[in-house]
Amino acid sequence: MAWHQPTMKVGLIGFGKTGRSVASVILDNPDVSLEWVVRRSTRLEHRSVPEYLGVDSTEPGLIYSSSEFTAAQLLDRHPVDAIIDFSSPDGVNYYADEAATRGVSIVCAVSKFHWDMSVRFDRWACSTRMLWSPNITIGINFMLLAAQTLRTIAPCADVEVVEEHFKSKAEVSGTALRLADGLGLEPHSVKVIRAGGIIGTHEILFGFPFQTVRLRHESISREAFGDGAVFAAQHLVGLPNGFYRMEDLLLPYFSRPAAELSQVVA
Repeated sequence: MAWHQPTMKVGLIGFGKTGRSVASVILDNPDVSLEWVVRRSTRLEHRSVPEYLGVDSTEPGLIYSSSEFTAAQLLDRHPVDAIIDFSSPDGVNYYADEAATRGVSIVCAVSKFHWDMSVRFDRWACSTRMLWSPNITIGINFMLLAAQTLRTIAPCADVEVVEEHFKSKAEVSGTALRLADGLGLEPHSVKVIRAGGIIGTHEILFGFPFQTVRLRHESISREAFGDGAVFAAQHLVGLPNGFYRMEDLLLPYFSRPAAELSQVVA
C-alpha cells in the first residue's frame, strides 16, 4: 500500500494555527519529511520549523516567505513529492500551476473558496493528482460516506446538518456546506451554533418516525487535520492523474473483507 513507500518529501503552504499543528504531525511521521513551509509573512523567515515547535527532528523544514522565491525557484532548489495547503483561498495562485506542471501531488485543505474552482482544479488534475477537501479529517469524510449510505437506505427520513464553531467564526463552515451538498440539501438549511472556543463540531441527524440516528464528529485538536492530510498525500501515491475528494480515498476501505481489515488494524 502507499504508506509503505520510502520517505515522502512534503512542502507545506500556510503556517497559522492549523498549519503549525499540521507541521507537527508531519514531523512526527517517519514516512514523511517536511522539506519547507511557505507563508505570506516574512516573520519567522528562515527559521527551522522543528526548532520553532520544539520538536526533535533532523528534517530541514525551513520557513520561507512567498515573496522570497517564485514557486518554480523553490521547487528547483527544494523539490517535493507533494504540497499540502492549509493557507487562504488565494494560496493556490502561488504554487498550483508550477506543482501541476512538475507532477507534484496537491493536497488542498482550504475550507472554502469564494469562487468556483472547478475549472482550475480540472486543469491541474490533467497533469497531477489534485485533491481538495474542505475538511480533511478522516472522521468527517467517513461520516459523510456513512450518511450517504443511510440516505440511500432511507431516502424519506428527515435530515439535518448542524455545525458548531468558536464564537468569532462569522460564516457557515465549508465542511457543513460540503456535508449538505453530499446529502442533497440546500446550503441555507445548515443549522449554525457559535459559542466559546469550539474548534469544530458537525452533526448529521436522521429523523425517523420511531427512531433517531445521529452521526457526530468533534475536532478535539487541530492535529486531526494533519493526520488527514498525511493520509491523503500517502494514498495519492500511485494513483492516476485526476481530481480527488477525500472520500474517494476512503471508499475502497468500505469494500475490503473483514479479515483484511483486521490485519490492517493489528
